[in-house]
Amino acid sequence: MTRTHGATATVAFAGAVRTFGDVQAVAGLDLTIGSGERVALLGRNGAGKSTSISLLLGLDEPTAGQVRLFGDTPQRAVRAGRVGAMLQDTKPVPRVTVRELVAFVASTYPKPMPVDGALALAGLDELANRRVDRLSGGQAQRVNFAVALVGDPDLLVLDEPTAALDVAARRSFWASMHAFTQRGRTVLFSTHYLEEADQNADRVVVIDQGRVIADGSGTDIKQAVGASLVSFDLQGRPAPAGLASLPGVLSVTVLDGRVRLRTADSDATAHALAQRGPVRGLEVTSAGLEDAFLALTSAPSD
Repeated sequence: MTRTHGATATVAFAGAVRTFGDVQAVAGLDLTIGSGERVALLGRNGAGKSTSISLLLGLDEPTAGQVRLFGDTPQRAVRAGRVGAMLQDTKPVPRVTVRELVAFVASTYPKPMPVDGALALAGLDELANRRVDRLSGGQAQRVNFAVALVGDPDLLVLDEPTAALDVAARRSFWASMHAFTQRGRTVLFSTHYLEEADQNADRVVVIDQGRVIADGSGTDIKQAVGASLVSFDLQGRPAPAGLASLPGVLSVTVLDGRVRLRTADSDATAHALAQRGPVRGLEVTSAGLEDAFLALTSAPSD
């Protein structure tokens, strides 16, 4: 599932490689993203996500291949004010208010949005006069979002944007992000909350070992894996032996006292389970994006 776009792509990785000594963090990454897309970047820890984002923002240079934003180098696109970024490793600025910080960042862009507009989009109206270093983790994350979007960039890059937020705050954040993208802007975000990718991205890109291994809508990726889930409760007992050899079973996962069997034939798997004895809390469901992600990233590489 690979997508291509025209020469005016917002983001274009072409055979990008980044090595650190003997470690190849990005291994020939090919990826294009068009204007106005909302793209989720998924991958296991160490898959190459953070390095790819560093290359995208011009914070690092590829060892081979190239990365282009709007047909130019990332550094020039960033200097031109066309890119906004919200990264994980940020520290609060002492002794300045939220409004002062956002206003300062706005002043560094050629055509920023009004500061009050950025504060409203990030849900910071009531915190505008609060000192940044006296905010909670979730509030500070919203400030990072306001800083990223106040320049009214054409491309917004969000690295784990909801990591410090509770459920209600995450919903509010994504509502703000959707309001921003209605302006025709492009958003690339990474997340460990796979349901967020499914709900908020037009397109999901999965990378593993520094390469794109799946690219499409959440529905496309789930259908490509083509499996169902049969799950049941263990009730404090160890998982029965031989589950992987049941008819149709593709993988076995035990999590929080439940066994999850990814299967190509849910009827045959459930029937075989029932023949082995009583099964508590049996459920048969379609595979979700998390299950598809696990299936893709646990598969052997070519």
